[in-house]
Amino acid sequence: MERTIVGVPKGARGTARQATTHPHPQPHHSTGHPLRVAIIGGGPGGLYAAALLKRLDPERQITVWERNAPDDTFGFGVVLSDETLGGIEHADPEVYEALQRHFTRWDDIDIVHRDTRHTSSGHGFAALGRRRLLEILHTRCRDLGVDLRFRAGAPEDLPRTHDLVIAADGIHSTTRERHADVFRPRMTNHRCRYIWLAADFPFDSFRFEIAETEHGVMQLHGYPYAPDASTVIIEMRDEVWRAAGFDELDEAESVERCAKIFAEALRGRPLKSNNSTWTTFRTVVNDRWSHGNVVLLGDAAHTAHFSIGSGTKLAVEDALALAACLEERDTLPEALAAYEAERRPVVASTQRAARASLEWFENIALYLDQPPRQFAFNLLTRSRRVTHDNLRLRDARFTETVEREFGCPPGTPPMFTPFRLRGLTLRNRVVVSPMDMYSAVDGVPGDFHLVHLGARALGGAGLVMTEMVCVSEEGRITPGCAGLYTGRQAEAWKRITNFVHERAPGTAIGVQLGHSGRKGSTKLMWEGMDEPLEEGNWPLVAPSALPYKEFSQTPRELSRAQLTDIREQFAAAAVRAARAGFDLLELHCAHGYLLSGFLSPLTNRRTDAYGGSLEKRLRFPLEVFDAVRNVWPGERPMTVRISATDWAEGGTTADDAVEIARAFAAHGADAVDVSTGQVVADEQPEFGRSYQTPFADRIRHTTGIPVIAVGAISSWDDVNSLILAGRTDLCALARPHLYDPHWTLHAAAEQGYTGPGATWPAPYRAGSRRPRTGRTDAPKPRLSLGNGDARGG
Repeated sequence: MERTIVGVPKGARGTARQATTHPHPQPHHSTGHPLRVAIIGGGPGGLYAAALLKRLDPERQITVWERNAPDDTFGFGVVLSDETLGGIEHADPEVYEALQRHFTRWDDIDIVHRDTRHTSSGHGFAALGRRRLLEILHTRCRDLGVDLRFRAGAPEDLPRTHDLVIAADGIHSTTRERHADVFRPRMTNHRCRYIWLAADFPFDSFRFEIAETEHGVMQLHGYPYAPDASTVIIEMRDEVWRAAGFDELDEAESVERCAKIFAEALRGRPLKSNNSTWTTFRTVVNDRWSHGNVVLLGDAAHTAHFSIGSGTKLAVEDALALAACLEERDTLPEALAAYEAERRPVVASTQRAARASLEWFENIALYLDQPPRQFAFNLLTRSRRVTHDNLRLRDARFTETVEREFGCPPGTPPMFTPFRLRGLTLRNRVVVSPMDMYSAVDGVPGDFHLVHLGARALGGAGLVMTEMVCVSEEGRITPGCAGLYTGRQAEAWKRITNFVHERAPGTAIGVQLGHSGRKGSTKLMWEGMDEPLEEGNWPLVAPSALPYKEFSQTPRELSRAQLTDIREQFAAAAVRAARAGFDLLELHCAHGYLLSGFLSPLTNRRTDAYGGSLEKRLRFPLEVFDAVRNVWPGERPMTVRISATDWAEGGTTADDAVEIARAFAAHGADAVDVSTGQVVADEQPEFGRSYQTPFADRIRHTTGIPVIAVGAISSWDDVNSLILAGRTDLCALARPHLYDPHWTLHAAAEQGYTGPGATWPAPYRAGSRRPRTGRTDAPKPRLSLGNGDARGG
């Protein structure tokens, strides 16, 4: 029977594991003697692991090696989340009580931009000095009998002389580098320089201040950590740092210069340093966290940008989880495997949020011209962990003010505000994303398509998109793909658009036109995605004669005459689409299909006028766009879907995507639908919540063209957050609409909204109220952003 020895039942534990002293002797992992543990690194993570492991089993022999003196410390204040503190409280009440006595607490976040301060309240922070934190942990370790060795380098033979070696030796871990072939670390350096400093007074909030200098944008991150002190971090892009001359200043000169730039925030007070140097943040990721009896902990295993304040938090939670796994498992290999399995997804999620936050600050110049409170809301929600809904719970007045400035009528969620594209006004910001159904016969959409698209139109979305509709028989992906290359197909589509317009008034329906290119002549998705047909194949064409996969059919490189034919096929399909009654047309230039194949340097190896530079790679897609736009009714909008990155070395980049979007906008595109990837088979996507949104955000703020964001947007809270922050104009959702055809109307019901933009069809109105499934009068819990979710969201 499995032991429950960690304060919470297995399966119910969260990111902060809780370890308590077990009443019975624990196994020593088959060593036959008390566990001998060596800890390399005397930072908070290493010290807390030492104290916790010793408290759980006093017989353990635990030694900490720290190369610095006990009173040496770098940095100033440390912020800890309520979640982390909860784990500490259960695992070691004495440490928790000592921390409590020294915490500085506050609730507000101030954002100062262009001489205006915007305050958001209700966030709940707790911080203390890093030196004080180390003193508390030193005392606790000594009281428990941990052997602390300062000014001592760790011997290299520790894995031989000890049962367990915990490498908590920081971002520059020598242990990790010694076994780099096993841990396989990957380092990513980012674009901003930053320096840790301190002020000799306490800020009364967490303060973000933006300085627009002649050299570029600089920002201050500041928060109190003692009655007479605050941490101050100054950050700016590397090119701004160099332009301002910081690369030629020593430490004292840098500190003095920063104090002058942010003199108002600092009340004219000086800044102080502590061996403070300008640093470029480095994200550390390891393929493995353990090797034999050596395990990585904290920054040695992973790093997360300081703007969500997660370094100490992650290290302490690592210690909690490692201690619990050592107690739960009978052998050391099992314990280390369980530790990594538990912590890795939590850390990965935090690193995704941190990456979003640091990239927001890297690109902060894009947002400076936003309306003031929208800028503040954007900053608070930048990591995608803080959302519209929980910010509204914390500070309803602030959020309502942002909504009012955005143009939301009172009580109207941002997602239910209308949006205009050319002559079409969408009643809300929700789009049913194009989803291939592979259910047509000879390219003709049938009853399935009527029910599929009709149900989602009745479900309340502002715009319902068809799957990719092929412009020729040879341009199909599979035999089940729908088309618009015959009059019979057009009549079948007209039946569907008529239903939408008659039975779901207010919902628009759009068609996505495309050609499969080298990704055609394959089986239906559920029979073998991207696998060639076993019989009945048709020849493929592409920009270059490159197969999609090793086993894929090799396409023929298109000749000039074939390019002309395909351009005319797109135009003819657009004429049929207009007659079929579609409200909007989208040109599919993404996901490795024909037009996307021209845009990517990985799939376009042509040496003629249609290959080479980005300008030349754009030529044919723009020719097709112009041909379609010329026959598509002038009052109806036309959009373009692109893959903003190939997720592959040498492929399309985010910078390229901006230029691609700008080119289509110059030719009359009304919006860009920003997807990513699926261009080459060996792509390496960085999946995560709303992971494609930053590409849409950048295009929107760089070019000014409206964008449609897609990719792992799954909740109405995500939609409201992205719209209100100004990161996108419309949100396209696919899988949520497969799960729930009435996703949009249900989102309205869950938010208690019954106004314009969420009108239920008359036959369904009786079901428009959300069923009551329990108590509705229970008070909502007060949320705490804590260390990461508050500092950076």
